Amino acid sequence: MTGSRIVGSGSALPQRIVTNNELAERVDTSDEWIIERTGIRQRHIAGAGETTATLATAAARAALADAGLKAGDIDLIVLATATPDNTFPATATKVQHALGCKNGPAFDVGAVCSGFLYALTTADSLLATGSANRALVIGAETFSRILDWEDRTTCVLFGDGAGAVVLEAPDAANPAKAGGPGVLASRLHADGAQHDLLYVDGGPSSTQTVGHLRMKGPEVFRHAVVNLSSVLKEVIEDADVSASDIDWIVPHQANKRILDATARKLGIPDEKVVVTVDKHANTSAASVPLAFDVARKDGRIKAGDLVMFEAMGGGFTWGASLVRM
Repeated sequence: MTGSRIVGSGSALPQRIVTNNELAERVDTSDEWIIERTGIRQRHIAGAGETTATLATAAARAALADAGLKAGDIDLIVLATATPDNTFPATATKVQHALGCKNGPAFDVGAVCSGFLYALTTADSLLATGSANRALVIGAETFSRILDWEDRTTCVLFGDGAGAVVLEAPDAANPAKAGGPGVLASRLHADGAQHDLLYVDGGPSSTQTVGHLRMKGPEVFRHAVVNLSSVLKEVIEDADVSASDIDWIVPHQANKRILDATARKLGIPDEKVVVTVDKHANTSAASVPLAFDVARKDGRIKAGDLVMFEAMGGGFTWGASLVRM
């Protein structure tokens, strides 16, 4: 099967920007402490009237405009989120209605920070089988709504936002593996044994509450570097390319130190890594499509480039996809 093609991208961020100095007025931290350990300088926080669905819809509209398409051209919506507007229905259906899409299924994928990779791989598989022609693949989060704002070890790390891409069915006449645009290879993994290292301590079936995010940062860091390096090597091998062939890595924006350590393990220079964690913080499932859209719109990522997406999140889940633009 040939790979589906990315033909447009878009993103959306809440209006409110919260700096490290503003957080330092609330919890025992400082701008210097946060930057040194994470690389984060600010984050966007959703305000009244801004939800995962509204941010996802705005990002989707931007992606459609970038692709030169209308809502009626979409027959599949896959939305990755760990912070849905409601327990049900799927937030993707709210986006579908807001856009005015009438065709095909719309559903959510829950894989936390790896969610966009899971959603992209799912949509790519459905398009490759002919189940749909064009898909909106969205990562959207309002993590500020599940943070414990008294816990300085976690509340400084996260932000809100959304990113989206328009994925088009494979072009059999110009396949990605022959040099055409499209998804070349993807790998997904999960390890439920690591549940207690990164999780939310609530849920409808367990506590009947939303709960707050809990994380053991040093342990997550160690797993992230090992797991991400491993899955990147798997995808490089599957695609029959070398690390030096990759033009850009668009990683999950969790922590600048994780980004640096992963790149070093693969021998990839820092200048090939797209970094937005300083401006967006960790936006979970939204971070990869947000960073991708930034790098496309500022001209770094161009047609013909080999772009590697990678992410790891709670679960643990992790994955990577190599795409030729």
